Amino acid sequence: MARSLLISLTLAFLFTAMVSARDWNILNQLKGGKPTTTTSRNGVGSLKVSNLNGYCESWRVNVELHNIRDFTVVPQECVWFVQKYMTSSQYEDDVERAVDEAILYLGKTCCEKKKCDGMDAWIFDIDDTLLSTIPYHKSNGCFGGEQLNTTKFEEWQNLGKAPAVPSMVKLFHEIRERGFKIFLVSSRKEYLRSATVENLIEVGYHGWSNLLLRGEEEEKKSVSQYKADVRTWLTSLGYRVWGVMGSQWNSFAGCPVPKRTFKLPNSIYYIA
Repeated sequence: MARSLLISLTLAFLFTAMVSARDWNILNQLKGGKPTTTTSRNGVGSLKVSNLNGYCESWRVNVELHNIRDFTVVPQECVWFVQKYMTSSQYEDDVERAVDEAILYLGKTCCEKKKCDGMDAWIFDIDDTLLSTIPYHKSNGCFGGEQLNTTKFEEWQNLGKAPAVPSMVKLFHEIRERGFKIFLVSSRKEYLRSATVENLIEVGYHGWSNLLLRGEEEEKKSVSQYKADVRTWLTSLGYRVWGVMGSQWNSFAGCPVPKRTFKLPNSIYYIA
């Protein structure tokens, strides 16, 4: 009798735990939490709850998974979290892992320097793929908390002072030395060409086949369409696009679809 009662109680406990785990949601935790308000150095109040870390990490991950789209600003309660991640060693580790996976993939392609016919291509975006915009966000203190001021941002790009994204110079030259033709396809405007070229060379990139920026006609298109049109153009010339790497999903959208895509983390802004 006692044994039967013990088994019944155990099963009831397990069932309750399973239901609780299934129904758990960070948003429910936030609603039920007891928030406290703290004041930052600049005098701005911020909401702190015990599960805010989990909520902001969930938001960031779902941006990377492309479940969250078309956001104009990072939720105010998560700006500090995005800044912490994008300036952390974890961000650098995540980029390095993407680089390692790209190198593994390269070993499976049929392109080797001695065998390539010159028509194997690889596409890189520039901002937060080859060149980091983190110094801009640090100096402006926004990290997505405000809508990107394109005038100020382009002024900063025109200075040509962006550092390389960690590990990306290594990958760039690994791909180039294997015989791939490298195409840089950026949403930057054409007038930024000189500053962009000088910046790329300064931090260690060289030997690309073409740098494509947006002229007046391209600016009339969405960034996604512009980049898809570039891939269509390359394919029409006979290039085989083995891989595309970018920090925004607009680098991969549309047709033709590349053989492989590699997304670098970036939850500061969203460009369609």
